[in-house]
Amino acid sequence: MKKKKLLALALTAALVSGILAGCGNDNKPSNSGGQSASNVELTVVTSYGGDDGNRKNYENAVKSYEDATGNKILDASDSSNEEWKAKVLTDFQTGTEPDVLFFFTNADAEPFVQAGKVVDIATIRAAYPDYADNMRDSMLASAVDGKNYAVPSSGFWENMFVNTKVLADCGVAVPGPDYTWDQFLKDCEAIKAKGYSPIACSLFEVPHYWFEFAVMNNGTLENHLDIPASADDAAGQKWVAALNDIKDLYEKGYFPVNTLTATDAETVQLFADGEAAFLIDGSWKVNHFVDNYGDQLDNYAIAYVPAKGQRKASEAIGGISMGYFITKKAWDDPAKQAAAVEFVKHMTSDEVMSTFVTTEVTALKNGASPAGLNALQQAAADANANITGVVGAVQDTVSSECKADLFANVQNVVTGKMSAEEAVNSAIAQN
Repeated sequence: MKKKKLLALALTAALVSGILAGCGNDNKPSNSGGQSASNVELTVVTSYGGDDGNRKNYENAVKSYEDATGNKILDASDSSNEEWKAKVLTDFQTGTEPDVLFFFTNADAEPFVQAGKVVDIATIRAAYPDYADNMRDSMLASAVDGKNYAVPSSGFWENMFVNTKVLADCGVAVPGPDYTWDQFLKDCEAIKAKGYSPIACSLFEVPHYWFEFAVMNNGTLENHLDIPASADDAAGQKWVAALNDIKDLYEKGYFPVNTLTATDAETVQLFADGEAAFLIDGSWKVNHFVDNYGDQLDNYAIAYVPAKGQRKASEAIGGISMGYFITKKAWDDPAKQAAAVEFVKHMTSDEVMSTFVTTEVTALKNGASPAGLNALQQAAADANANITGVVGAVQDTVSSECKADLFANVQNVVTGKMSAEEAVNSAIAQN
C-alpha cells in the first residue's frame, strides 16, 4: 500500500463567499442572475455541538452567511454520538428532517439516501454548475447507488494523545512511531503504580476508538475494512481478538475506575487535568484542548497508538467521513432551494474550510491556507508527518444497528458477562 501522509494545514480567517442566483417559483432554479431571496429560514443540523472543538468556527461561519444573505439559520446541532445519529434518522422517518444536514457519509446515511430524502450532487450541479466545484470529485463519498450526495468537510485522523506531564512524572517516554504493545503494557504498569489512570476512556460511551485500533492490531491495514460474517471467519476472529485485548486492559486496571459509568467528557477531562496518561481520540479534539486548556498545551502531545502483530504504530485511522447534505424537502421548496445551496457552498468554501482545518485531511483542490500552528497543532503535524498508512474506520462500514449492538456489549465482554464471540455474532446479526 502506498504511504500516505496527512497534511499539516492551518487556520485562517473566515471570509464570505459569493451569492448564487435565485430560484424561480416552480421549484426550478433560475440562473438568470441576481441574489437568492433574503429572510429565508433554514433548519440546519450538524455535529458541531457545544463541546465540539470547532463549535466556535461553526458559529462564526453561520454568522458570516447570515450577514451576507439576510437569511436565518435555525441551528439544531448537537454532539456526535450514537444517540445523535439515531435521532437524525428518526427525524427523516417522521418527516421532520432539516433543510441541510452535516452527517456521516458512510453506511449511516444509507437509510435516508435509499428513501430518496436527500439530493445528489449531479442533480444540484445541473441547476447550479459551480456547486462543490472547489472539491476533488475523486474524494466525494459514493453511496450504495453509486451517486455522490454530500459535499465533504474537513477530514479526520485518529491517534493517541498523551499527557507529557504525567509521562514525565512516571519516567515514561513519549511514544514514537515504533511503539510496541509490549512497551505500552510496561508503561501502563509504571503509570498505574504512580497513582494515575493509564488510559482515559469511557467504555460506557466511546469504546469505539480502542476497538478500532485493537482490530488493526490483530490484522493489517489492507484487511482492516473486512466485515465478519460470523465470529468464526478471519474478520470475525480479528474482532474477537480486539474485544479480548480491551478486556485484558480492563482486567489489568488500566482504564479509569469509573470507565463503565463515566461519560466521554468526564474521561477527557481526567486526561486534560493530568490524572490520566493516554487518550485515543480524533483530530477534532485538538481544538477542544486549544479552546478549553489553552494555557496547558505544552502538557499535551500527539503520539502513536501501540502496535502489535503486522501493524505498525505509524499506521492510523483517517479519511473524510462527514459532509453536507441538502434534503429533498429543502430542494423542492422554492423559497429555500437557492438558500440551502448557497449555505453549503459557503460552509465548504476554501476560506471557511480553512478555519476548520488544522492538521486534518481535506478534499479542497487548493488545500487550506497555511498559517501558524500552536504547540498542540504542531505536535499533531509532527506526528502526522511520520504516518505511513491511513485507512478508514471499519465501524463506518456497518449498519448503525450493528454498531450500537457491538459497542453496547463491550461492557458485557470486559466484565465477563458475555464472550467476545457472542458479542461479535450478536452485532453481525444486526448488520
